Amino acid sequence: MKSLNLVLSSCALLCLVISSCKTGPVNLFKTASPYELYQRKLSTAGLDKTAMGKAWINAGQESITKALRVKLPYKEQGYFPAERVAATAFRFDVVRGQRLNIRLEKTPATNFMVYMDLWSFREGNTPKVVASADTLNASITVDVDENAEYLLRLQPELLKSGSYTLEILSGPSLAFPVKGDGRKRIESLFGVGRDANTRRHEGIDIFGAKHTPVLASADGVVTRVGENNLGGLVVMMRPNDKNFTLYYAHLDKQLAIEGQEVKIGDTLGLMGNTGNARTTPPHLHFGIYTGSGAIDPLPFVNPEVRQPKAITAATANLNAMLRSSGKTELREGPDAKSLSIKKLEPSTIVLVEAATDSWYKAKLPDGSTGYIPSKSLSAVKSGLRSLKLNPQQLALYEQPTAVAPVKKTLDSGATVNLIGRFEDFLLVRDTEAETGWVPAALTAK
Repeated sequence: MKSLNLVLSSCALLCLVISSCKTGPVNLFKTASPYELYQRKLSTAGLDKTAMGKAWINAGQESITKALRVKLPYKEQGYFPAERVAATAFRFDVVRGQRLNIRLEKTPATNFMVYMDLWSFREGNTPKVVASADTLNASITVDVDENAEYLLRLQPELLKSGSYTLEILSGPSLAFPVKGDGRKRIESLFGVGRDANTRRHEGIDIFGAKHTPVLASADGVVTRVGENNLGGLVVMMRPNDKNFTLYYAHLDKQLAIEGQEVKIGDTLGLMGNTGNARTTPPHLHFGIYTGSGAIDPLPFVNPEVRQPKAITAATANLNAMLRSSGKTELREGPDAKSLSIKKLEPSTIVLVEAATDSWYKAKLPDGSTGYIPSKSLSAVKSGLRSLKLNPQQLALYEQPTAVAPVKKTLDSGATVNLIGRFEDFLLVRDTEAETGWVPAALTAK
């Protein structure tokens, strides 16, 4: 009875701590992320020494090492149950010049906190914390300054349930430099050969009618208004807080002046075909230059922003136990070409955590997480068949491993209902509706 009272007291204390963990001004931890603030408050209350507190910290750390690989744009709908300590993480690549937009919507909108943390991984460098947020501030926007792999972690607070919809999108970090958007107007890309391949194109060409307004792609300062043999009439500007310069060439008329402060959309000049473009239709040569030379400007201004595919996998199965209909595979990403994590036999039991496109993000009984086509899974509405156990008493385990806690001991020769399997164990339900795992090798033929 004393141990039960101790557990109840710990849970009451945990609820009290959680209720005080909503992020806000905290003078002692000005530089800490919302996630770190929450973890520190758990530690201050001594809850990092409890089984539940340790599980929360471990789940956050393990999710990083087991992060799943996705491609942008990405969208998933998932569910975090109060009774299970959970965290999830994703790895994805983003190209220099893109703007990364991460949005999270949750239900319920209040009294359910989800922490978001974003890292970047550049080759040869240690991970760098890029941004953090909680769902009081449920979005992250980052301008990507180097090609890199990013990792995003989501983790809810303890003892709260809720569903969420996550979107990770990438688009241009600069405004389109010509009045009137249009990817089809870009007809010559960065790096293509010029002058019998003696040099490479150091920008993109955007075609349009003569005197089409050429616009500032960012707030900044005009650094040069001049003329040269290749570019003809040119304007250069430096965006605020950036380490590169924008180059506008082949203008028919320059309207900006050196030193002028401009805003996004201000007209810098009018499109033409001056310089070495005299024999071509009017167009803007748009380039971006850094201290080490020209870089591809297309990701910075590409107006085509792809949207994620609609979720067609049934979201009614979130947080439900399903089983495989036949042989299938658990994959690292929601793509048939993605790396296979594990091959699954028919009737393998999985727990659905989230849905994306026509895939489920699912967890196996051993803790492995990955993606499975939703069409490969079916509901566990009834047992597969009756199964008579060997005439010996069998332990009914909580998990499919012989070191798991024993829920009860089954009678010799008992008949159970077979629900599914995982590797060398069977999930069964006895006549008293108790469900657990028994070793497959110990059951009768």
